[in-house]
Amino acid sequence: MPTEIGIFEAKAKLSEIVRKTQAGESFTITVRGRPVADIVPSHARSKEAVHAAVERMMNRRIKGVPGDTVLEWIREGRK
Repeated sequence: MPTEIGIFEAKAKLSEIVRKTQAGESFTITVRGRPVADIVPSHARSKEAVHAAVERMMNRRIKGVPGDTVLEWIREGRK
């Protein structure tokens, strides 16, 4: 759930908000208590994280399971 922050406080703390957003936090900016804008982590950064995770998974080996068994599992999952 995004943290609500008033417009004047957001203006004063923009650098801090951006750093926290880079770390994954989300904010809703309000004007007189009404939500008007959301600051959320960039999708571009999320895509990079997804690609990196996929790359790590593809390079990971399953220990103790023969390769032909792994291929069989893959084929079963594609049915």
